[in-house]
Amino acid sequence: MRAVIQRVEEAWVQVDGETVGSISKGVLVYLGIQRGDELSDADYLCEKILSLRIFEDEAGKMNLSLRQVQGEVMIVSQFTLYGDCRRGNRPSFSHAASPEKAQILYHRVVNRCKESGLVIQTGNFRKMMRVYSVNDGPVTMLLDSEKLF
Repeated sequence: MRAVIQRVEEAWVQVDGETVGSISKGVLVYLGIQRGDELSDADYLCEKILSLRIFEDEAGKMNLSLRQVQGEVMIVSQFTLYGDCRRGNRPSFSHAASPEKAQILYHRVVNRCKESGLVIQTGNFRKMMRVYSVNDGPVTMLLDSEKLF
């Protein structure tokens, strides 16, 4: 499971011209799920997202977590994080999980994050979305549950 995490001042998602979710200060998470991912991958990523110390403290150092700043979270499914571009010019998505499996694990991440009590918003799974964000920093992190060590 992969997550691209962007620290944002605000972010919102539109589907068919309608805003389906919006957040203020927090993180925008693009979440990709691959074949072989399990519930433990979802749990790991959720905990890591909530605990990453990527917000500045009073000294200007990235030392505070999403929990500590009471930030908000926008989670957007993005199977293209498993696009393999090494051969040819058309990405292969053969490593991405099936939509049925991905949806289960995507909702696991969302629901586990909601247990934190923070504001959690989402896009619409398997829909074409327009994602808007105002990056803060910019600060962008890549997490991969397969690279635990």
